[in-house]
Amino acid sequence: MAANENLPPNVIKQLAKELKNLDESPPEGIKVGINDDDFSTIYADIEGPAGTPYENGFFRMKLLLSHDFPHSPPKGYFLTKIFHPNIAPNGEICVNTLKKDWNPSLGLRHVLIVVRCLLIEPFPESALNEQAGKMLLENYQEYARHARLYTGIHAKPKPKFKSGAISESTTALNVDQTNTSVTADQKSITPDVALPLPSPLAPSTTPTKGNGLEQPASLAPTTDTVVSGSAVAAAATAQKKECGLAKVHADKKKLDARKKSLKRL
Repeated sequence: MAANENLPPNVIKQLAKELKNLDESPPEGIKVGINDDDFSTIYADIEGPAGTPYENGFFRMKLLLSHDFPHSPPKGYFLTKIFHPNIAPNGEICVNTLKKDWNPSLGLRHVLIVVRCLLIEPFPESALNEQAGKMLLENYQEYARHARLYTGIHAKPKPKFKSGAISESTTALNVDQTNTSVTADQKSITPDVALPLPSPLAPSTTPTKGNGLEQPASLAPTTDTVVSGSAVAAAATAQKKECGLAKVHADKKKLDARKKSLKRL
């Protein structure tokens, strides 16, 4: 489901601002990317913090935003396999910020920083991975060895997100939102005008296996599945022109009607 169907327009507008800010001023060790077809799925690459068993690793994660976001917290998942007490084998992230401590005023930046902090200071008391939690409490050296092993095998550098994709996408999104409100006004005047909309492209999700360990399906957008921001903007511009023409025709009809009324007088 496309983001403009899954999230309210005011939420999409706020997300666009946040994503652009994250792209222009990213938090330390975090790089954000998006799927142009779905703003309700946010991707991020997290660099393993120095001095931890995750150092030199690059971990891809995603945040899933529900239709009532930000009133309900996003769900977080690691797409890169990791040995960590608060990250389940399926990648689900357990952190209070995404559960009981959630507040609608918290932004994406805060959430991403909290997730990276989990790599620095795990909480074995609320473990989703019981083996990692028990090992951390009883034998840290063995826990660190396992975590480094997973990091070396799975947390290789990921293909970089498309440069400037966020800025292009958020700009196109803002244009599209403006045109949507204009279209709503025009429907009462010219209900038969059909407006072209850009068709979405679905990202590829293919699970892989390596080194005897099953890899989670990589849902991150690739260059083949990222819709060009300029193409979306072009479609939005064309839509805006059609709305303008419809308004001109409607105004002309009103003027002709007024002239006829004056003639009768």
